[in-house]
Amino acid sequence: MSSIIVLIIVAIIGGVAVTLQAQFMGTMDQSLGTVESVFITYGIGGLLVGVTMLFMRGGNLQAWRSVPPYALLSGVAGLIIVGSIGYVTPRLGLVATFTIFIAVQFISASVMDHFGLLGAAVRPIDLSTLVGMVVVLVGVWLIIR
Repeated sequence: MSSIIVLIIVAIIGGVAVTLQAQFMGTMDQSLGTVESVFITYGIGGLLVGVTMLFMRGGNLQAWRSVPPYALLSGVAGLIIVGSIGYVTPRLGLVATFTIFIAVQFISASVMDHFGLLGAAVRPIDLSTLVGMVVVLVGVWLIIR
């Protein structure tokens, strides 16, 4: 199987997992609250990755000093992602939530690529990217109106 097919399959699995997580987090958010649902989500995730690292004999944590300091903010970003998904999903619904999330991701990623921010390879925004942004924003409007 070619590597592109494997990457597509992994991306599909990840996309389904994000949708499931949003629904699960929304359910917990309504019953427990946002902070509590984020704590449970990160606690279980942290426990599972910790056990996995134990089986891998500690992983490669010694190399953490070679990571750019700003990259260590990924945990903070993850808290914001998980918390906002859990809070917004039961209030707007899965489709509206993810339409907004994907639109913002697409536009912010285009800006990061265009300027090469935070180590991204420079990929200038072109006409087709701009048209894509407009189409995505029209899609957001159609879904949330």
